[in-house]
Amino acid sequence: MRHWWQEVVVYQIYPRSFQDTNGDGIGDLAGIISRLDYLQKLGIGAIWLSPVYQSPNDDNGYDISDYQAIMQEFGTMAEMEQLIQAAKEREIRIVLDLVVNHTSDEHNWFIEARKAKDNPYRDFYIWRDPVNSNYPNDLKSIFSGPAWQYDEISQQYYFHLFSQKQPDLNWANPAVRQAVYDMMNFWIDKGIGGFRMDVIDLIGKVPDEKITSNGPNLHDYLQEMNQATFGGKDLLTVGETWGATPEIAKLYSDPAREELSMVFQFEHIGLDEVAGQSKWVSRPFQIKELKDVFTKWQTELGDQGWNSLFWNNHDLPRIVSRWGNDTDYHEKSAKLLAILLHCMKGTPYIYQGEEIGMTNHIVTDITEVEDIESRNMYAEQLAAGKSKETLLAAINQKGRDNGRTPMQWDASPNAGFTAGTPWLAVAPNYSKINVMQALRDPHSVFYTYQKLIHLRKEQPIMVWGDYKLLTETADDVFSYLRIYEDKRWLIVTNFSNAPHSFTYPKGALGKVIISNLATDIPREPTISLEPWDAFVVELGEET
Repeated sequence: MRHWWQEVVVYQIYPRSFQDTNGDGIGDLAGIISRLDYLQKLGIGAIWLSPVYQSPNDDNGYDISDYQAIMQEFGTMAEMEQLIQAAKEREIRIVLDLVVNHTSDEHNWFIEARKAKDNPYRDFYIWRDPVNSNYPNDLKSIFSGPAWQYDEISQQYYFHLFSQKQPDLNWANPAVRQAVYDMMNFWIDKGIGGFRMDVIDLIGKVPDEKITSNGPNLHDYLQEMNQATFGGKDLLTVGETWGATPEIAKLYSDPAREELSMVFQFEHIGLDEVAGQSKWVSRPFQIKELKDVFTKWQTELGDQGWNSLFWNNHDLPRIVSRWGNDTDYHEKSAKLLAILLHCMKGTPYIYQGEEIGMTNHIVTDITEVEDIESRNMYAEQLAAGKSKETLLAAINQKGRDNGRTPMQWDASPNAGFTAGTPWLAVAPNYSKINVMQALRDPHSVFYTYQKLIHLRKEQPIMVWGDYKLLTETADDVFSYLRIYEDKRWLIVTNFSNAPHSFTYPKGALGKVIISNLATDIPREPTISLEPWDAFVVELGEET
């Protein structure tokens, strides 16, 4: 059975940084509504909306105090309903961020849970007695420090894999699961197009056995969720699963198992990190390793699962700064990254600003950093003796604020994002890299993304074609075939600052589908690829 979410491109909006309409420096729902025509022009079919629920904002909305209310900074429930309807009129569906591994400590469930050990909500969270006047065990928080916080009121520890203000829900409690399903149905009834599920692989945790991800009951919970909420409604459901392998991904996304549409896997995202170390410890990025990982995921899922395709999100640095060349080949490398990814099998995701080539924003002092993860790491490592310069270099390379700087709409003050003071500084290159400039230039990064989205709608080979890596290439040349019925497309990318030779596979070269070259592609049997060249060409039958 084929689904709408296999044929569209999804656009992620980080509402805080997208468009402010009331001058408070924070993006809002009215701002998103005002930009829907732009997104319709781009061609996307769904918006993944990072959390807009009521939240004290300890982790920028991923700490939710009421799942069925809208954060005052973002607007009202009436505006949320207006957004869902206005998007639908443009054939765009709204996919909500579902954050149910944890809540805020200001959620009413947790407020009640702290009151007494026999409170009906106590078992909504994970509580343990001290062990020898110490933590229940040595599990660590992803945001630094212990994963246990002592609660003076009840003289027990509660479990939190993230901030101390984000206590983990106890999914072993059926009442928790039912409360979550009721909330999901509340939103489904409002007409949303699905859910992106935040760290969903953690809900099956068993802290006493030090199991945090892929717990023994995880898939039972997801199958129950499917049955109780979105099953049979053809909604997009995508799980954030940091530890997934193709075999694990099949458990989530095999249609026969009735769990999720797809997962976000992050194996490619870790290729410039040192195994077993934190994300802040980097190593050189190798294109050969990227080919291996993408090829594994393109081939091993087969027809039992479905891929998500992404470079960026609100937790990651900008890809054109990370693995492209945002100085000498900014536009060309941004287009290569788009072509390479969007021509693969799966559902592509664009993160706001990616379609105009937005870059990382360099900071020079920790006071410029908003992200709690970056600030906690800085404080912890500074106390351990690391230098300020080393730590800021790591934050500039990998910090989450890189993806959260305000959307660059035009060359006016604050990039047209706000008439006030932006909550996070705008990247200083906004006068050159912005939407207005991109729309004026027919050769801009924007129009490469627009064409790729159009091709996905018009060409079944983009959606359903098989994938085959070309192995007889230079390490920095990433080239593959898509094959569907009687069509073959050849995708060629030179993922480097150096020229490389490339020999075409057998078969006559047909029309060019898309390219980032200023001229037509060379058609000799063996050609020289210039730095960051990328093109797609139709290939005749092998002779």
